[in-house]
Amino acid sequence: MSLPTTQRPTRTDRLLLTAAIDLSRLSPPAPTHYAVGALLADDTGAVLTTGYTGETDPHVHAEEAALAKLTPTDRPVTLYTSLEPCTVRKSRPTPCTHLILTTSLTRVVLALREPLLFADCHGIETLRHHGIEVIEIPDLGHRVRDINAHLLRP
Repeated sequence: MSLPTTQRPTRTDRLLLTAAIDLSRLSPPAPTHYAVGALLADDTGAVLTTGYTGETDPHVHAEEAALAKLTPTDRPVTLYTSLEPCTVRKSRPTPCTHLILTTSLTRVVLALREPLLFADCHGIETLRHHGIEVIEIPDLGHRVRDINAHLLRP
């Protein structure tokens, strides 16, 4: 399988990723998980669903919450998530990366790779290996770190 080439983020990518980061503020701070926001949008930039950590249950991740609300579409769908999708979960049986791979998502746009606090995550590499285009916008990562300062204090 050939790996997808990495494209540059568009203005829409930056706007929708910023919206996902803002969603993460709805997640109550907890010592056991990051506050993460996620949204799914089609190729026109129309938001299809949103989610945030703990939205429906304290153990539900943002990507999981957003994907659970997604209805089938013929359009390409991109996941915007403030933090790299997990490949390891302690609280649930299925990591977010695996959930993504069971959908028709074509792209993932994120701000920050998961810090080595709870698990050694390989979400970006796993998604790329399976043909998903992953775009990182690291200059928005400081906003994710600020929201999660309760966990990421130096």
